[in-house]
Formats: sequence, structure tokens, C-alpha cells
Amino acid sequence: MNTTQKIKNIIRSSVFPLLLSAAGISAQASTAEESPDSFGVVIMAHGGPHSWNEGVSDMLAPLASRYKLELAFGMADAYSLQEAIDRLEARGVSEIGVVRLFISGESWLERTRQILGLEEGAPARVSSATEHGSHDMHAQHSSAASAPAANDHGGMRMEFWQVESDARFAVSLEGLSEAPEMDQVVLARAQNLSVDPQNEHVLVLAHGPGDDAENERWLANIRERSRLLADAGGFRDVRVATLREDWPEKREAAQREVREYVRLGNEAGHRVIVVPYRVHGFGPYAQALEGLDYVADETGLVPHPAVAQWIERQIKDLQAR
Repeated sequence: MNTTQKIKNIIRSSVFPLLLSAAGISAQASTAEESPDSFGVVIMAHGGPHSWNEGVSDMLAPLASRYKLELAFGMADAYSLQEAIDRLEARGVSEIGVVRLFISGESWLERTRQILGLEEGAPARVSSATEHGSHDMHAQHSSAASAPAANDHGGMRMEFWQVESDARFAVSLEGLSEAPEMDQVVLARAQNLSVDPQNEHVLVLAHGPGDDAENERWLANIRERSRLLADAGGFRDVRVATLREDWPEKREAAQREVREYVRLGNEAGHRVIVVPYRVHGFGPYAQALEGLDYVADETGLVPHPAVAQWIERQIKDLQAR
């Protein structure tokens, strides 16, 4: 082995684990051999508190040993995407598959494609001194942000400009609400809490969008994901609902219906199980259901190996394009 190759190996062994760590992925995962080709993966994930980010990062660790993989937290944020792309390009990547780890395949799709230059609409990147504007996540949940907004959603960046890259991009289209791998997750979550299925109601509760037609598509997809639960779980009743939690005018009615379902179950003497159809955690559901009698382990779809299996299926589909 010549001196130049030795230096390259030293750089790989010392720098690449740091890059993975910076993306929130366990550095331990990078010790396995990576594919030598030019294909890499960006996982887009909403992001949240430390436990949220850590849960997603831990789930991705095995995949990071098989693929050149980086995380971009945020709701289609140009800044985090640019950082992830830069890290991949530093690792010799020229073809990038972008997997959007969102419940709905519609979420942020147009905006993501614009940021990546796959569709027109994103402006050129402005200077670093002025690029920290943000965009209204709620009004643009399914489409590209077209104008700046005043908030940045709890300190998370929502920058909108076209990334600077020579890489070729492919973007996943499927969300977790459309993923058949999730059928087993929903069933497992309910069964882990069940003691007497014939006397139990199960509420599968999701975030939900603001648009009514899109919300109906969320409900239809998650009902399909809950079909195995309804058919094989043996439960007295299964209900799918969205809280529409980021749209106050929508949430009021949605929360009233959700609470009524749990209340009626309580009054009938039935045990109510609440399963969050979220990437991670329980969100605001404890607050929304305050004062009612229900059981929940407050665990979202992550952690479960089926989520990683779905992500790898997306990666392979993108790699084949």
C-alpha cells in the first residue's frame, strides 16, 4: 500500500465517523465497509427533541453500515439538505437518493423537489449573512413555500433555496401511511398493551394535515395500514383519526371527535388503547386526551425494525432508477 493510500485510509477512518455523528447517526455504524460506488442517501426527517432525533438515528445505524447515508432534519429545509449533500459529496457520492421519512408521501414533496432543482421554483441561495429567513410550515405542508413567514417553527430552520450540487437526485414518493410494512407495527403496538381484546377499543391517532381532501387521504391510507389490526387483532372496535394538531380551526373539531370516541368507550365499560401513528413519540396526545381513561405506551412507529425495512426498500428503489 503506497503512502497516498495510507493517508486516504486514515482520513476515512477518522473523519467519516464524525460526519455520521454530526448527522445524528451512531458513529459505530460507520465501521462496516461501505459500498464503493457513487450512490449515497439523504434521509429527511422532521426532527424534534433529543429523544426524537436519537430514536431515528439509532434506527438508521444498521443502514449506515451498508450505505453512504446522511440525515437532514427539518421539514424540507434547504440548509440541512445542503449540509447532508455536502457531506455525501465529500465521500465521493454523485448520485443521491432522498428518502422522506414522513407519514404522508405528499408532505413537502413539491418543496423538496424544488430545493433539489428537480422542479422550478426555488431561488438561488443567498449569502450566509441573510439566508436565515424561514417559511410557514403549516400553509405549505404539501407544497413549496413561496414567500417568507415570520416564525421558524420552534427554532427549526425552514430555508428555501436551490441547493448547490452537481449530484443527480431521485426522491422517494411513498410515506409511512402508505407503507405495508407498518401494518405489523400497528398490530404489535396494540397487542403489547392488550389484556382482553374483545373488550377493548383501539384508537389509531395521527397528526393530520390542514387541507380537508388531503386529510381524507391520510385517513384512508392509515385505515388500510390498520386493516390487519382490525381483522386479526380480535378487538371490539378500531378507529382511525387525525388530530390536525397544527391547525387550530381544524383541531377543535377533530379533538372533540377523538375525545368523544374515548369517552363513549369509557362509559360503555370498554378499555381504550391509543396507538400513535407518528414517526416517534406521542406528540400532544396526552394533553388532547387529558381527563379520559385510556392506555398507551406513547411509542410511535420508531423504534421497530419494519421502519428500517421500509427505508431500505425506498433506498433500493431509488438506487435502481
